[in-house]
Amino acid sequence: MTRRSGACLRCCLVVFAVVSALCVSGPALYWKFKKNMKLGVASPSCSPCICDCPPPLSLLKIAPGLANLSVVDCGGEDPEAKEEMGKQFVELLSEELKLQEAVREENSRHMNITLVEAKMAAMLYQKEAEKCNVATETCEQARERSEALLTKEKKITSLWEKRARKLGWEGEISLKQTH
Repeated sequence: MTRRSGACLRCCLVVFAVVSALCVSGPALYWKFKKNMKLGVASPSCSPCICDCPPPLSLLKIAPGLANLSVVDCGGEDPEAKEEMGKQFVELLSEELKLQEAVREENSRHMNITLVEAKMAAMLYQKEAEKCNVATETCEQARERSEALLTKEKKITSLWEKRARKLGWEGEISLKQTH
């Protein structure tokens, strides 16, 4: 598809160039051809017309720049044109540098915002982790206290059961006997 459109574009450019050349040089060629035809076919009874018309202008006299179609040396001899082109080039370069600086600053700003957000999230997670650690330690301490109290309670219960059995109590079966 790209090759076809490229070929079509080239064809259109060639047709445009031929039509442009004919439009520019066509009238001059027409009059010159017509003049030659009149001279060759003119009858002896008709004398040539004498008029005070200026000779047709050549393309080089009308637009001397058209003969040299190279754009590279456009304004090459004109110091003012060189200075203006130099200014334009310098202005374009400075504008490009300004754009690159603006993009760099935007990227830097975005990076700094992202970094601050990441630090804030890390601090939030750190606080949550500390809360979890404190809660875990508190639970562990409570479990250890409960275990110690349970052990102490079992000893006291066992002691009272022994005393009760010595005094003749024959109630429930002891916890030690079931296990």
